[in-house]
Amino acid sequence: MRRQGPVGHVDADAFYVAAERVRYAHLAGMPVGVLGNQGACVIAKSYEMKATGVGTGMPIWDAMKLCPEGIYVKRDFRWYEVLSRLMLETMRELSPRVEYYSIDEFFFEAAKPPAGDYQDYAVLVRDRLMDRIRVPVTVGIARTRTLAKLISDTAKPFGALAILDKAAEESLLAARPVTDVTGIAGRREKRLLPWGIRTCLDLAKSDRRLIRGLLTASGEALWWELNGDPVIPINAERTPHKVISRGGSFGDPTDKPDVLWAWLVRNLERMVEELLYHRVLAGRVAVWVGYRDGHAGEGHATLEVPTDRFDVLLDTFRPCLRRAWVPRALASRMHLFAEDMRPHAPRQLGLFDGLDAEDAATAVKQAVNGRHGRIALRSAATLPLGPIYADRANGYDICDVRGKTCF
Repeated sequence: MRRQGPVGHVDADAFYVAAERVRYAHLAGMPVGVLGNQGACVIAKSYEMKATGVGTGMPIWDAMKLCPEGIYVKRDFRWYEVLSRLMLETMRELSPRVEYYSIDEFFFEAAKPPAGDYQDYAVLVRDRLMDRIRVPVTVGIARTRTLAKLISDTAKPFGALAILDKAAEESLLAARPVTDVTGIAGRREKRLLPWGIRTCLDLAKSDRRLIRGLLTASGEALWWELNGDPVIPINAERTPHKVISRGGSFGDPTDKPDVLWAWLVRNLERMVEELLYHRVLAGRVAVWVGYRDGHAGEGHATLEVPTDRFDVLLDTFRPCLRRAWVPRALASRMHLFAEDMRPHAPRQLGLFDGLDAEDAATAVKQAVNGRHGRIALRSAATLPLGPIYADRANGYDICDVRGKTCF
């Protein structure tokens, strides 16, 4: 692997709100909250709304008490992806290697401008994105990607900061709690506390072997990164999926079997889209159902032959849902998983093999939805979810934004 130069991190400031302000300019300076699918909770908020005490994940009724003058809009991931792709195009003009980490985050190889330094380059990246896309971002540049992200977090909002001096790095690390490092929270924080490791600098100054013992190899990688040794590369291309999952909250909890089945079919149709797009086959599947009382049910199955066929997967998921179903309990969310992924490869046809009815139906469905919209033609089993399909906000989700490396 070739030696990597300084690494940059771009993180959009309140991206969903910024995206709404791009198309609705009158929202500038106003307290804005972006709501989830069912409009029940705040998934993003402007800095003006944050100042009133509204937090991410807060129910809308609580947010409106804290910020009654706020403007609340439903999220639109299709529009957010449009801006995200424009940001990616711009970053690829400014850097030889760019990692599409998430819808509003990018890691990149910092290319030093001929007539300036890395601080100038950080400002250039920030200002270019603002001028071209009208989305405010913060840029951090450092010797490693872990340090670059810490720097951009420190410089928010609309900051641009390059730190490549070791003394300046240590000053930054000493001021940041260890939980600011991506990958350290909860149980990992508790493992570190008995050893007096509370700040990022404490972690960097600790014995490497101790950190490996406490946090495994991934924790050791963070130790190297905090000490300025780049061991986590920039991934300009997404690694192949190990698991594809589709699902989420229902909004209104339900104990009706036909509605649960409708949700399974809806999630499976979205999953099959991804299997076909990435040209992979599922060897194992699982369904997980969460209930309002805190309990959960699971069902698993292994396919005799890996597949991406909707009809085969539907028959496989049916007994899985039965095992996950708790009669008369209110279910609030569901997730489907496709595992043991295999590449889609040509197979030898049998003497009587050909295009069967299911293949023909799939081809027609893809053609219609490709021309008129991804849910223009769908299974009749989803009819109990009519209000969900009628709300355009439910037609596209964050996991439908392809190419990100974060999941």
